[in-house]
Amino acid sequence: MSETKSRARTIGYWVTTALVAFAIGSGGAAQLAHLPANVEGTLHLGYPVYLLTILGVWKVLGTLAVLAPGVPRLKEWAYAGIFFDLTGAVASHAACGDAVWHILAPAILAVLALASWALRPQTRMLDSLVGVRGGQA
Repeated sequence: MSETKSRARTIGYWVTTALVAFAIGSGGAAQLAHLPANVEGTLHLGYPVYLLTILGVWKVLGTLAVLAPGVPRLKEWAYAGIFFDLTGAVASHAACGDAVWHILAPAILAVLALASWALRPQTRMLDSLVGVRGGQA
């Protein structure tokens, strides 16, 4: 891979990762704080308020896992959890007939999470995936 392409990939990884980490981490903190808007939104979707605490804890931990150096297996799980959370939000808002932006916002974040996962450097991948990316598998 050329140096320019490698640099662009690294920049793309960190930009998408920073956006996802900020959105998921701050959202998780807001859920843990049971901010009124989060409580209202949760009740509107038909979920119990205690779900905010559960999701908030996992979002904060998932954000830390995605940002932490090393721990590639934990990163795989964190990315999967983030993707499940965001696509679940898309489905929930769509099922409630919410405004398009309530559906598009988590959908866009899900795409950014996929991009972050796909662009991550080999040092942040499971060893079993490194060969796959290099075309050796």
